Amino acid sequence: MANTYWLKQTRDKPLFEDLLWSRPENKRYAGKLLIVGGNLHGFAAPGSAYGAALKADIGTCRILLPDNLKKIVTLHFSHLQGSSLEIDYAPSTLSGSFSKTTLAQLLESAEWADGVLLAGDFGRNSETAILLEGFMNKFAGQVTIAQDGLDYFWGSKSPLIERFSTLSVINLGKLQKLAKHNRPATPILHNMMLADLVATLHDWTTANPGQIITRHADHFIIASGGQVSTTSSAEESNWQIELAAYASVWWLQQPQKPFEALTSSVFDYLKEK
Repeated sequence: MANTYWLKQTRDKPLFEDLLWSRPENKRYAGKLLIVGGNLHGFAAPGSAYGAALKADIGTCRILLPDNLKKIVTLHFSHLQGSSLEIDYAPSTLSGSFSKTTLAQLLESAEWADGVLLAGDFGRNSETAILLEGFMNKFAGQVTIAQDGLDYFWGSKSPLIERFSTLSVINLGKLQKLAKHNRPATPILHNMMLADLVATLHDWTTANPGQIITRHADHFIIASGGQVSTTSSAEESNWQIELAAYASVWWLQQPQKPFEALTSSVFDYLKEK
């Protein structure tokens, strides 16, 4: 018997065409996104996320960076400057990552936003780990996590799986690592068939509130609330951070329809390719 939870989208035909026509036309009503990331040795992820968020038609965007980047970041973002961009700076450690003392500022900025994207390039730092753990425990709103932001949450009872309003944009290798400590009924393997991964993600997101976007067997896969959609595509470079930005924008603009919004974000992302 055919399952009812797996929907298939193509690059030419969206599953939820009505969402494409019901998006806010006025920037004032197109939502507010906070992008967080960067460290002294790498801050391309927030810039890539911002560029993708603009393409996805965000209303207003802020970027939060460690304050030791303040003198050098202007040139990096100069080609992206626009009326929708604001850059704020938060306390950093001596090694150039976010300090744990950033938590109050991060929570305040997150309350301003309709959605938060932990974009990556955080580096490996114990204070940043404390910061991100505290943020995920205290903030109840929409959070999308990508790139090395995921690396702080591999433990059991991970907020990537058990926290409401959480989206992980994650490649299959990292999804395996997450599954190792937060065991779905079926192990996640690199060589598993697409249908088997779809069934596993259906079970996993039926039992847990965390949402997942991943890629396997030339398909993007969305899993949210037990529903799964797949969209076929050729290999895409830098897909994780760019698609995370698209997904964040679509989700904050359609907060009551997360599965439909995330599925539509994949269609919109691929349309630009």
